[in-house]
Amino acid sequence: MTFGHALAGALVLMLAGCGAASPAAVPDAGASALRPEVLAVLPHDPTAFTQGFEIADGGLYEGTGLAGKSQLREVDPATGAVRRSVPLPERLFGEGITVVGDRIWQLTWRDNVVLEWDRTNFTLLRRLPLADEGWGLCHDGSRLVRSDGSDQLHFQDPTTFADMGSVAVTLNGQPVTELNELECTDGQVWANVWQTDRIVRIDPATGHVTAVVDAAGLLNPAQRANADVLNGIAALGDGEYLITGKNWPSMFRVRFVPA
Repeated sequence: MTFGHALAGALVLMLAGCGAASPAAVPDAGASALRPEVLAVLPHDPTAFTQGFEIADGGLYEGTGLAGKSQLREVDPATGAVRRSVPLPERLFGEGITVVGDRIWQLTWRDNVVLEWDRTNFTLLRRLPLADEGWGLCHDGSRLVRSDGSDQLHFQDPTTFADMGSVAVTLNGQPVTELNELECTDGQVWANVWQTDRIVRIDPATGHVTAVVDAAGLLNPAQRANADVLNGIAALGDGEYLITGKNWPSMFRVRFVPA
């Protein structure tokens, strides 16, 4: 079997079970197969049900989920220590977060509300209506990008949260669904695919998946037994990222390299 056939076969298996693409699909000619090259392993609070994950001004901001347990946190990215935190009101189920200047937007899952926080003191400033589910959120510099578990990326105004359109995400012409935690960087959107060890890179102008990352095997079997799914990607700059998961004991500083 040639390397090319082996790679294609591996990608078929990797993409099977993602309600997004047909089992026979492999990346388009322009889509890369990537893996994480681990540069460092850092501590992460294993009680954190990670929903949002983003670096800003040297701080790691993390949104956690579950009704009655959801928080907004600032975390030391080097040690994983929680510098400060605030619980979400009224047992709201927290989801993705993103930093916009001195504010932080935080989604809720099925509570039909989005929260705006003051980043300086973690004071809740506004609650705005959200018509559908909230999953992942990031800021591309001019718009918020939001996922809702479907194949759609929604664009929102970063000041008012008003709708600014959407794009359907596809791989080989097939919809990619269950897009979860998001990271906007370098004009692209990275998205965790829920219930998998995959991360996809999306061109937000077209919705086309331009790379598929297989991030399986980061945790050893003992760690995996007590952890939930991969979920959390934060750009560090210079092509490096922090990735983690729900209830993971570690964060991984990585580069994405050819598989």
